[in-house]
Amino acid sequence: MEVKPLKIGDLVAKIPIIQGGMGVGVSLSSLAGAVAKEGGIGVLSAAQIGYDEPDFEKDPEGANMRAMKKHIRKARKIAPDGIIGINIMVATRLYANYVKEAIANGIDLIISGAGLPTELPALAKGSRTKLVPIVSPKKSARVILKMWDKKHQTAPDALLIEGPKAGGHLGFKYEELVSDETYENYDDTIREIIDMVKPYEEKYEKDIPVIVAGGVSSKEDMEHCLSMGASGVQIATPFVTTEECDADIRYKEAYINCKKEDITIVKSPVGMPGRAIKNKFMEIVQREGRIKPKHCFNCMSACNPGETVYCITERLIEAVRGNIDDGLIFCGADAWKCHKISTVKDVIGSYIK
Repeated sequence: MEVKPLKIGDLVAKIPIIQGGMGVGVSLSSLAGAVAKEGGIGVLSAAQIGYDEPDFEKDPEGANMRAMKKHIRKARKIAPDGIIGINIMVATRLYANYVKEAIANGIDLIISGAGLPTELPALAKGSRTKLVPIVSPKKSARVILKMWDKKHQTAPDALLIEGPKAGGHLGFKYEELVSDETYENYDDTIREIIDMVKPYEEKYEKDIPVIVAGGVSSKEDMEHCLSMGASGVQIATPFVTTEECDADIRYKEAYINCKKEDITIVKSPVGMPGRAIKNKFMEIVQREGRIKPKHCFNCMSACNPGETVYCITERLIEAVRGNIDDGLIFCGADAWKCHKISTVKDVIGSYIK
């Protein structure tokens, strides 16, 4: 199959691969810059992007804004002619501030999920930044397309369909994620969403490429997505076990060492299910029901620190720093297929060779 460039407005990625944004700290400037340099679209994660700034505990918002600017610049230095995006979760407290800061620092595109980004067009109005909402069920795609049309008189620059095999926070109910039917019938959902986009392409006289994510673990998987009418794919898990990934080596080794049965669906304080690798931390949560947060970072709009089952910021930071017994290790359904430390160049090459 011929692999065509991915065009999102005036942005043209030579390779139709978007690297999934992974937080906290898993996809920062090293990984995003390397992917962009190879011709794909590199994506930073805005989730507590300033976690390793010296004043993060005292002033998380200030640290995050400063780090966002720093990592956008670093990624640009690695890939001066590449495309750099950022993933900003709707569930983030002060979401609008993060969107505006990313735009002010010249980000090429914003990918937004973990909630429906209904106000994103208003926040980005007047900018050249491309807007890419994440959808999972058909209902969420329909809501975004209709609402952006009616309220903002616009349509997304691209639409990212995140399937049930994706990692991190998932746009499905727990019951759907443990049902074989969801996985077996998801190709039909992808095709229906692609068809759903077409009237908006005609109305706004622009192409709206659809990108598919979740379980795209091989060249064959990518070709299957493209054969259904997708314009590109988003890949995350295979990039974790690369030299360029910003996470600690012990985080990467957790992927390499895990077995298929080690990957499970977890409850997240964000208010939606997630996929992660079983470890001692998760065993404690299951046994005791709650791990009281040590410190509130005021990060998620839906989180009540007095009731939350654990602090997601604390646990994601523990993981990315390599404290894998104490951290939350998000992953895709196919993390068990990662067997060695590779490079971004080799991963991309495996999809287009």
